[in-house]
Amino acid sequence: MGNNPIPFGVKSQMNTWLESVMQDLRYALRSFQRSPGPLWIAVAAMALGIGGTTAVFSVVDPILFRDLPYADQDRLVWFGMKAPISNNEFLLESAFYNFREHQQVFEAMTSMSRVGDCDLNQQNPLRLVCAQVAANFLPTFGLTPHIGRNIAPEEDVPNGPRTALLAYGFWKRQYGGDAAVLGRSIVVDGRAAQVVGVLPPEFELPTLARVDLLLPQQANIAPRVDLSFLTVFGRLKPGISVEQAKAALYPIYLDSLKTVPVGFAKDVTFAITGLRDRQVREYRTASLVLLACVLGVLLIACANVANLLLARAASRGRELAVRAALGASRARMIRQMLTESLLLSVVGCVSGLALAAGLLRILLSLAPDGIPRLQEAALDGRVLLFALAGSVFCGFLFGAVPALQTPRAEMLNTARVAGGGMRLRQMLVAFQIGVSFMLLSGAGLLLQSLWNMQRVQLGMNADRLLTVRVQLGQERYGRAPQQARFFEEASARLSRLPGVRAFALSDSVPLYGGSATRIFSNLEVSGHAPPGPKRSTGGMAVLRTVSPGYFSAMGIPILRGRGFTEADRGSSEEFTILDDALARRLFPGEDPLGRRMRSVPDSSWHTIIGIARDVKNASLTGRDDPEYYHVWRTGPESGRGRAHFLLRAEAGPMSLAGMIRSEVAQIDPALPLTITTMEQNLGKHVQRPRFESFLLSLFAGIGVLLAAVGQFGVISYLVTQRSAEIGVRIALGATGRDVVALVLRHTLMWTMLGATIGLAWRGSAAANSNRFCSEYTLAIWRPSARYSQC
Repeated sequence: MGNNPIPFGVKSQMNTWLESVMQDLRYALRSFQRSPGPLWIAVAAMALGIGGTTAVFSVVDPILFRDLPYADQDRLVWFGMKAPISNNEFLLESAFYNFREHQQVFEAMTSMSRVGDCDLNQQNPLRLVCAQVAANFLPTFGLTPHIGRNIAPEEDVPNGPRTALLAYGFWKRQYGGDAAVLGRSIVVDGRAAQVVGVLPPEFELPTLARVDLLLPQQANIAPRVDLSFLTVFGRLKPGISVEQAKAALYPIYLDSLKTVPVGFAKDVTFAITGLRDRQVREYRTASLVLLACVLGVLLIACANVANLLLARAASRGRELAVRAALGASRARMIRQMLTESLLLSVVGCVSGLALAAGLLRILLSLAPDGIPRLQEAALDGRVLLFALAGSVFCGFLFGAVPALQTPRAEMLNTARVAGGGMRLRQMLVAFQIGVSFMLLSGAGLLLQSLWNMQRVQLGMNADRLLTVRVQLGQERYGRAPQQARFFEEASARLSRLPGVRAFALSDSVPLYGGSATRIFSNLEVSGHAPPGPKRSTGGMAVLRTVSPGYFSAMGIPILRGRGFTEADRGSSEEFTILDDALARRLFPGEDPLGRRMRSVPDSSWHTIIGIARDVKNASLTGRDDPEYYHVWRTGPESGRGRAHFLLRAEAGPMSLAGMIRSEVAQIDPALPLTITTMEQNLGKHVQRPRFESFLLSLFAGIGVLLAAVGQFGVISYLVTQRSAEIGVRIALGATGRDVVALVLRHTLMWTMLGATIGLAWRGSAAANSNRFCSEYTLAIWRPSARYSQC
């Protein structure tokens, strides 16, 4: 009684409908068997369109559409000050204290700091990435450790017990997923830390930076003036929007400006952004541009298939007219035509998924580091559903036009009619050509910008230059004399290696990161008025501490004056070298040599002894900060924990890597080294532009190929259908040239129309290059107009 059987009449109607659908499918298959050539071209076009679109969607889906691995993701925000001193929002420790004590909009507020390289000191030392986080970091994001426990509050205080949380992937790689690692003591940067937990597999830093270890932040959170930066996140209370939170926090921000350095407040703004929007800010536009380009390829494929089906429908005009004369309803014939187009799209979808799997493997193998959630890209259920929906949409799109054409009675009087729908087919050809030219134009501009970026004058010689990065741990090298002894001994050993043409020591390297910076307005020149309290920062200046051989090893010429000497290292007088840009800014119209300068927080004056050539130090396309150099001094006070050894080799620089490791191991066998060539460092700056330029060029090439194949297929099919007419024309005296002109005349006309539209778009982009670069080229890798093609 509980089951309601389907009424007999409804069941009979369902059976009739299913039988009718199966009949349509059988008829479609028989029809395809009679003329398979053009249909295989249609399947190939659909496979290319669906395959490329699906592969790209699988990459951008985790970036733009997937949920974050945090509970209540819409309530998580990233907030803080924005200033020239940092690319990311931040709070000073004192400001964090002020916000934490007075805010009323957050359920929880947490921070992290110092994300960067760290060393796991053991028998086989490893260079890892560590982040220091507050004790409430994981709870704020609604996360709990996979095994073990979280960092305890008593461990997140200055000089508290040092603990560590292992990233899930690192735990699997290094310890084989052994739970016995809990409680084990490891040595990180020379200091012992107890492993207390393992992060969940889905964990990711909210900044999307890669991380292997989380350590207690142990920040000195107190109402004081400082320059320690914290990256701050909050979980909004239910019902509070980002705009409401910004309005409520702004007075606290204004109060916090009282503690910032002189000249700093004028350049600072306050920002609060939803975490999801902030994470994809640098990738959203580029992802949408790539997705739009590949959808353009899909549209070309659809136009291609529609053109083929229109040509096929024209040749079937008499057949359709006969069916209509025999009583077939208009709806019945439309359903038959749509069944054929949907069958084509499904076959194309299956082929496209196979192509997408191969394309995805290629994309993942070529993709550079730093693209968020790239490891999550896969042909999963969401992507398969997208592919199916796209293929069904395309099936209706390219099947609707021929299906809606009404059979005419005069078609009963001829065996073949090939001229129907000619104008529409030519318009589709023009559409394909136009979109292809647009894709090619965008790819061309992008490639020109990439080419120009790779030709940027660096101001230094990267050929055969090797960089060796060293980070000394605090437990063994906690004092300056110990650090100084290490660097002096290592320098003596490495500079004597065979094949080393020049050697130097520096605390940082251009385009590598980690440079010391100073607020420009705090640079004081002897004889000039000191910086006023109301001045803006004026941007930043880079300070490098280098040994006397630095300029020779880096290939940076001294334009005026002299470089550092060994005598300068032990002199009681302080010396400095400016780059040409800083010299022009500090001494407009004056000779800086022999003058003195200092940074306002420092007490010592430095005599300017030389002017060096400007060097790219921000990125290959970004605006560079001016630089000045101090000499790396001898003596116990010269100790520092991080440095780069620079070696210019006579031949292949990587041939020195084994000898370098051996020499350093004789001093400290537990110290890991990061050895790269300067050319490798530079290559990292063009990896993402090169990858995305490759993608856009690939899709532009596919679009052109589809347009060419589709045009060839339509023309060859129409020539076949008009073979009798062509024979009659030849019999009446037409020459081969006349026949070719007959076939190509209208096709070339519409082809030229499409090319003209595409070229007009290219001309408009070139004529408005600044707008194009900001909206299109900058979306890919944000090149500066100064260095890009634009």
